[in-house]
Order: sequence, then C-alpha cells, then structure tokens
Amino acid sequence: MEGDPHDEHVTQAEMSFSPRKTAKRKAVDPSAYSILKEGEADILLQHGNDVFYNKAQIVNRDLSIAVLRAYVTKIQEEDFEKLKKKRKSTVGEGSADVYAQAEQVPGIREDDQAQGELVISGSACNENHLVASTADCDPLSTDVSQDGSNNANYSDSTTGTSKLLHILEALSASGLRALRYAREVDGVGSVTALDNDKLAVEACKRNIRLNGSVAISKVQAVLADARAYMLTHEKQFDVVDIDPYGSPSVFLDSAVQSVADGGLLMCTATDMAVLCGNNGEVCYSKYGSYPLRGKYCHEMALRILLSCIESHANRYKRHVVPLLSISVDFYIRVFVRIFTSANAVKASPSKLSYMYQCVGCDAFHLQPVGRIVHKNNSVHYMPGIGPPILPECRHCGRHFNMGGPIWSHPIHDPEWVSSILEGIVALKKRYPAYEKIHSVLTAVSEELLDVPLYLSLHALSATLKCTPPSASLFRYAIANAGYRISGTHAMALGLKTNAPMDVVWDIMRCWVKTHPVKSQPRETSGSVILSKEPTLEANFSKVQSALSKAQTKGVPRFLPNPEEFWGPKPRAGRQITFKHASLFGVTAINGFPSQNDSNEESLEEIEAKQQKQEMA
Repeated sequence: MEGDPHDEHVTQAEMSFSPRKTAKRKAVDPSAYSILKEGEADILLQHGNDVFYNKAQIVNRDLSIAVLRAYVTKIQEEDFEKLKKKRKSTVGEGSADVYAQAEQVPGIREDDQAQGELVISGSACNENHLVASTADCDPLSTDVSQDGSNNANYSDSTTGTSKLLHILEALSASGLRALRYAREVDGVGSVTALDNDKLAVEACKRNIRLNGSVAISKVQAVLADARAYMLTHEKQFDVVDIDPYGSPSVFLDSAVQSVADGGLLMCTATDMAVLCGNNGEVCYSKYGSYPLRGKYCHEMALRILLSCIESHANRYKRHVVPLLSISVDFYIRVFVRIFTSANAVKASPSKLSYMYQCVGCDAFHLQPVGRIVHKNNSVHYMPGIGPPILPECRHCGRHFNMGGPIWSHPIHDPEWVSSILEGIVALKKRYPAYEKIHSVLTAVSEELLDVPLYLSLHALSATLKCTPPSASLFRYAIANAGYRISGTHAMALGLKTNAPMDVVWDIMRCWVKTHPVKSQPRETSGSVILSKEPTLEANFSKVQSALSKAQTKGVPRFLPNPEEFWGPKPRAGRQITFKHASLFGVTAINGFPSQNDSNEESLEEIEAKQQKQEMA
C-alpha cells in the first residue's frame, strides 16, 4: 500500500541518490512570515489566520511529548520481557546464544526478532527525503512528494538496533506537534502529518524543510481526509494523535482501528460546553452519553470521552486502558492504550455507569451498567443491579436527573503517572511549559483513583447557605470519620472522597451548629437537610495524612494563566472583528497593528475606523 508506515523494504536502487523531479516553485514573500520556536522545533508563522496555531496548546504538546517518552520506555521494557520469556521456553541448540544477544538489545521488538527484520542505523533511506542541495532545504518552497509516502525505516541511535514508533498526527495544521515529536522524542521513526486543508499542508511542508535533515527524514506531510486515511491503514500506527478544533467524535471510529495492538491513542476535545451539560442532546448525539450539570462537570467530560472511545473500540473486539486523563485550561485530553481481546471486551459494561444527580442538593449516585460474578472458578458477566436510589432524595426530598453512561473505572494509571512525572523532572529544561505540566501531574498523582467524580465544598455550603469550612478542616473531619479524601486536578476546590453523602451532610450539620445560618424557608433543600440531627459527631482535629503532600511541601498544583487571553483561538480562516476583541485581544483583529507596533490603536479607535469603513 502506498504510504504504508510499516513498509520497511527498501531496494538498492531506492537507496541510491537520484535528483528530484521538482515542481515549479511558488513565489513567496518572506516578509509575510515570522519564525516561532517551541521546544526544539521552529515553524514559519504566517501573518493572519490562514493556518491554525494556538500558543496555549503548548501545555498539550509538552504533556504529549512526556507521555510519548514514557511510552517508548515502557514498550521497550515490555518487548524485552516478552522476548526473554519466549527465549526461555525455546528448546534447541543455539537458543541460549540468541537469548544472550537479546539481552544486549533491550529495545528490540518481538515481532521484528521473529521475522529477522532488524534495522541497522543508516541502512535504509528514502530518496524523497534526501537533500540534494541548499535549494531543496528552502523552507518557503512547496516542493515535497505529492503523496507524502514514506517507506523508510529508521533506527534509534540510542539503542543501535530497534523497531521505532510510527506516529500519525491526524490533524496537523502547521505541523508543529509532528515536528516536535520527531525532534524531541527518541525512538520515533516516522511521523505522518495529515490535514485536509491545502494551505495547512503547504505550511507543514515549509516547516519540515525549515527544521533540517531530521525533520525531512522523519516527518511527511499528507493532504488527505483523516477518517479515510485511518480506515485504510488498519493497525499500522503505534501512536495516533487526534487533536481537532472542537469535537473528536467523528474521528474516533477510524482512530481505534488504525492503532496497532497495544498502541497509544491520544485524543483531545475542546467542546467543553457540550460535554459539561449545556447542550445535553448534542452531547448524546456525538458521544452517546447524556451529561448532567454538576460541579464535577470537567471530570464527567473526561469520563464521557473515555466511554465513547471504549464504545467504538468494542465494535472491533478491542478495549481501552486509560493511562492519563486530564482537564486543563479549556479542553480535555486522554491517553489510552488499545488492545484486542474479545474476552476482555465482555468486561466493558462493568466499567461504565449511569449517573443520578439530585436537583436539590449535591448528592449523586452511580449505577453500573454491568457486573462480573465469579462462581465455581468461572466468570459470569451479568447486568447491573439497581436502581441504587429511591425516587426521591433521602437528604432533601427532591427528585433525581439521570445521565450517562460514563466511564466509572480509574481514569489514570498510577505507575504511568509516576513515570511521566519523573521523566519531566529529569528533563525539565526541555519542556517550555514545565511548571504547568508539573503542577497538573502533581495534582493527578494525589487523586483517589477508585472514586469517580468529586464534590465542591463551596457548593455544599451554598446548599446550606452557610459559611464554608476550610478545605483542611473538611479533610480532617472525613479522615477522622474513617474515610479517604483527596483533591482533584480538574478543580481547585474539588474534593474526592469515598465517604457516603450521609457522612458528608452530617459533617456539614456539625459545622453549621458552630457556625449558625440565617432562617430559611422550610421547603428549601438546605432547611430539609439541616432539620435532621447528625448521626455522626464530626471531629475537626488535625490529621496529617488527610492533607495534600504537595501542598504541605509547597509544590504548586494550580497555576494562573501565564498571559492575557490564554484560551481557545478562532478557527483557521475566520475573520476576527472588533466584536471579538474581549475574547482574543485587540492584536488578533484582522488588518490591525500587532503588539509590536509603536502606534498601537485602542479598541475605541478600531471600532470608529471600522464604522467609517462600513459607512463608506
């Protein structure tokens, strides 16, 4: 298949140099570009909004690189262990020698060893990626192979012999992410940068040449529809990155098919209004799950996305294993491994749950879709038992809203989180957004993994119309009652606990007794809750284990935005007028001076100028 990332056979003729058949170069005005550097990659940034670029996504890109580095290490360890087991079970002359050789090459992949397809550094190349002259390195030219095929196989200089990763960036825009993967992550053999926008592909090709021989040899820009491309490259990519402008839902079905067994899928969603419950019917049509409007909405969004990916994977006898799931800035990002196992898919319903949210107070309950029953050394997959609630909330007497299904199993793997965190600390100078990703991962590392969703201490206090206790005091009371509690990376004021809502409300009742509230109508939810006497006597004395270790050490977990207008940017090609200045800043307005101009116009002057133009 043309452009197959796993086509590793290169003939002698292909290895020999032959001049390119260059197309007629387009005239380009160098003054229309500026060079932007991020990490170890440079891109030509065109003035205007023709190709999408968002500086705020530097956190996303840095975190993805950190996960990729951990993934490369993990894959090498797994493959080495598999090879050791396979060689130990081999009986025959010479097996010991082969096993000894395998021990010397920890990066070797088992399938390569079996087929004898070992890649020696410098033994293969592709004429499409050879640099014939200085002119061929001109980043402003648009001469790159039309189909973007890349049949070369690469070797990792750090291991000498290895099967390297093939990465697909399905929506590449300027190609910055693909270039950073190629230049900064050891163990990457090729990166396919897809986009269905011709301007974006041309920009990506310019940026590939700008970054020199490493980028030219590893990154290929392809003009294609991501969905069709992934469907025609089934299980051919070790890593697939989906980072769309908005919802990733239309790409998920093809993405789960293009990932190799045990491969990594990285997926971003920026349609947070939909995922957080503002448009429940739209969320259901895109993700197959109905959201509820609760304070836990950002974690719920993560769990809805994981549930959707799992649903698509199950159709092809595949299932997902979440490694890391984050909610940061204005988007969510999940990192999952995908495995093929018809037997494991049977357990998928037990990982999903429906939600019941009380409309009067903050009580919520989960109803598993399925359950696993072990009996007489056999496993039975059964439907869930429910409902877990009465028609009316036993705390405030109001009714429930029902939503879901959502992913209710852990959304992080603690070993992976620890490995990623150690990796970024060791290489912190190579991460431009180190402080931010370190703070996010630190908060993630302290979360209770077996507790879905979280409570908001301020929301609990608002229901009772009382002064909220400090987070530390509330943590002490939960710990003294014999339950566990932690923070959450998704909300600075959020608290995850395995304590039932009866205990939570009893603690709040005890707090109100020493911090009285004003009289309220009897029918309000707060009055109904406070009318009951607590069955638990809350103990607010200090318990050191209840506190965040990072907080006690002074390690930051929630950092402010580094600059103004740190958020989503307009879609590529969209004309920005003065009406959008409050969202994107005055300098983002099309046709007006940049921040570097000495005679920068005020918003009022811009508005007056546009009104004059409209009248004329």
